[in-house]
Amino acid sequence: MSSSPFLQGFTVKRVVLPDVEINYAFAGEGPPVLLLHGHPQTHIVWRKVAPKLVEAGYSVIAPDLRGYGDSGKPESDAEHRPYSKRVMARDQIALMAELGHDRFSLVGHDRGGRVAHRLALDFPDVVERLAVLDIAPTRTMYAQTDQEFATRYFWWFFLIQPFDFPEKMIGADPEYFLRRHIAGQVRTDGAVGEEAIAEYLRTYKNPATIHAICEDYRASAGIDLEHDTDDEHRRITAPLLAIWGDNSVVGDLYDVLATWKEKATRVTGCSLPCGHAIPEEAPDELSARLLDFLSGS
Repeated sequence: MSSSPFLQGFTVKRVVLPDVEINYAFAGEGPPVLLLHGHPQTHIVWRKVAPKLVEAGYSVIAPDLRGYGDSGKPESDAEHRPYSKRVMARDQIALMAELGHDRFSLVGHDRGGRVAHRLALDFPDVVERLAVLDIAPTRTMYAQTDQEFATRYFWWFFLIQPFDFPEKMIGADPEYFLRRHIAGQVRTDGAVGEEAIAEYLRTYKNPATIHAICEDYRASAGIDLEHDTDDEHRRITAPLLAIWGDNSVVGDLYDVLATWKEKATRVTGCSLPCGHAIPEEAPDELSARLLDFLSGS
């Protein structure tokens, strides 16, 4: 256990679950809020937002997803099942149970939003409120793929290639890939400083991390789509807030609110003046929107 060098006032700890060790930061007292990061980030993506939620009276938990950051990187299988969003969601249920939270609100950005979507479907009684940041539903995005989306989100199709092609390519120069990936999605100068990039790179250079990330994407293009197809007619019942960037690919190519109204019964949302990395590019605006939503106003 140690103090977080990135999330002011937070403590960093690890919890051993049955098949994975999860690294997480936590602080605060009050209603629990779980924050789930995306790719290629770790829990520190919330460094500009999480302290504001604590100040407002929430207990905030920000883990590294399995495979990412300092969390464990379990062996996968031919179906990529250990990196399915269903299994990743169960990690979060187990983590929150360890911390004594049997019901909580949930905010997911990018990959974390996809884990959050599955969690809200599989554990509807657990989720108080759900916010998803700069995503449309996975099945919708794959079903509507065209040349523009495939070009602008090329990694959705690169990372799913069979082992070990993308692993070798990225592993040859992980810093180049990481920096190009972040630069291609961020539209706000200075939003992601060198200290944050260095921290992302610290774990991204690990070959096990690169493999786990590829498995995450392979699962999304396979077993996750099977689960989504099985649940085609189910709807998220918790209030859902969708936020996207004015200058993001998702904002450009999708009617984000419409896609989520197909998946949930109570949907509100808006765009913010930024690109994809909303927690880093527009933290003040995002915090204000989240606090309004979490309070039920």
